[in-house]
Amino acid sequence: MRTIRAAGVAIPALGLGTWRLAGAECADIVARALGLGYRHVDTAEMYGNEREVGEGLKASGVPRADVFVTTKVWHEHLEPRALWAAAEASLERLGLDFVDLYLIHWPNPAVPLELTMDALCEVRRRGWAKAIGVANFPSALLDRAVALSTEPLAANQVEYHPFLSQAPVLEACREHGMALTAYCPIAKGKVAEAPAIREIAAARGLTPAQVALAWLVGQRNVAAIPKTATPARLAENLAAADVVLGEAEMARIAALGSPAGRLVSPTFAPDWDHAG
Repeated sequence: MRTIRAAGVAIPALGLGTWRLAGAECADIVARALGLGYRHVDTAEMYGNEREVGEGLKASGVPRADVFVTTKVWHEHLEPRALWAAAEASLERLGLDFVDLYLIHWPNPAVPLELTMDALCEVRRRGWAKAIGVANFPSALLDRAVALSTEPLAANQVEYHPFLSQAPVLEACREHGMALTAYCPIAKGKVAEAPAIREIAAARGLTPAQVALAWLVGQRNVAAIPKTATPARLAENLAAADVVLGEAEMARIAALGSPAGRLVSPTFAPDWDHAG
């Protein structure tokens, strides 16, 4: 599988998202995914499933060194001491000595970004994470985070799918040598409603979800973390990593996007980029 090199780590371009997976189902899906060949698993303290993700990692039998594990600190825990306590708690729940990538889940304007970035950098210096980064940072805030960081940032995890243009964020990630990790990559299933995607899928013998995922990971510096609770979909999603779309197909899908295509925007969200 293609990997993205950033801040000294290699991020598999297609991973498993685990938002809303819980309990034994979560552990089973993680173990099944790793058995199929996934090598990138994403979780977060807010998901409430880090313990089950850790159980799935162990049950899979895949060596720890072969799996790229990401977790995230919630925006309510961005004061330095709270962030460090959250990082240690995440490691305990996962049953790991370190994660491969530790992210700020959402920015919090109530906490000075200088303090948060310094605390995040300390997580890397302490060896609790091989790499660090952010999530849900628009381009201007990402530029600030990079400028304030004394350690390299590896990724910005944001909503990204064919209906949402993230051109400013993607450009900023590339300028800083970072990966953009796409969550909600199939737009909560809405990609199946787009005629352009359905036509490309039919012509290639693929599913619309596979086309959307292939479009994402076919872009430079972009990874995707689709979530599924259906074992049969695990193999379908993973196969998308090997699909190469043509330039015309890529452009046709890109034309569907606009800044108005956002599906995830909680009340505490930052001011998003509006150019696309």
